Amino acid sequence: MLFIAVLAILIDASCKKTITHSPIPNGTYKGTFQRQIAGGGQISNVTITFSGNTWDGKSESDQYPALCHGTYKQIGLDSINFEDECFWTADFDWSLILSGNYEIKLSSKRIEITRNYNGNYKDVYELTKQ
Repeated sequence: MLFIAVLAILIDASCKKTITHSPIPNGTYKGTFQRQIAGGGQISNVTITFSGNTWDGKSESDQYPALCHGTYKQIGLDSINFEDECFWTADFDWSLILSGNYEIKLSSKRIEITRNYNGNYKDVYELTKQ
């Protein structure tokens, strides 16, 4: 009976999908942000620095996207959750704040972070490590 209990705990622990280590290699990443609507949309140059499980970002366009700083954690193999830690005024579209769940694709020096808004539009960050 003890063996079955230990086995059940080990199987449960091995099935957890939250990754506790930093999924993104530390460093500064530069690239673009685009809110894609019907295949097009304004493009803004962005810089995001990742260190441990924290991030700090800036955009060449004011609040497009709205980048500041915060924390993040990977959920599963291809999802990431950003927490924004900044105070924002109510005079812009808050869906442009880097916060909440996104899909992520990592390669050796490139990152693609996307969020689909019910097929109406899609936010896309394409970043390259500097």
